[in-house]
Amino acid sequence: MTSTFTLRPYRAEDEDAAIALWRETWQLAYPAIDFAARVPWWRERWRNELVPNAEVIVAEADGTLAGFVTIDAAGYLDQLVVSPQQWGSPLATQLVDAARQKSPVGITLLVNKDNARAIRFYKRNGFVDDGEDVNPTSGRPVLRMAWRP
Repeated sequence: MTSTFTLRPYRAEDEDAAIALWRETWQLAYPAIDFAARVPWWRERWRNELVPNAEVIVAEADGTLAGFVTIDAAGYLDQLVVSPQQWGSPLATQLVDAARQKSPVGITLLVNKDNARAIRFYKRNGFVDDGEDVNPTSGRPVLRMAWRP
C-alpha cells in the first residue's frame, strides 16, 4: 500500500485505466452484478456525461492510476473510485479534499444505502445524511449525503 500519491487533472489517455478501475472496484463491492457487461454503457456515460461536465482529478501511485474523483460545477460528486490495493490508505481522503478545493461551498453525493463501508468513510470525512432517494439508473435505494463547510 502506497501513501504517496500524485493528484493531477484527468487526461484523455487516462480513459481506459479509469474505466478498468471503475469496473474492478464496483465488481468487488457488488460481486453479484456483472460490471464487465456494463462497461460499454459506462464508457458512453464517462465520455458524454462525466468528462465534459465535471472536473476529474486522478491519483497516481508508482506511475499507475490509483483512483479518481469527479466533481461538477454544482458541487455534485458523482464518482469516488480508489484501487482496492489502496483501500485503507489516505488516498480516498486526499481525493475528497481535492474535490473540496474545487467546490469549497459544499458537496453533495448519492451513495447506495447498502454500501456501509462508503457511508462510514463519508461520515468520517464530515458528510451528513441529507435524505433518501432512488438511483434513477439502477433503481437501488440511495442516501443523499452532503458536506458543508
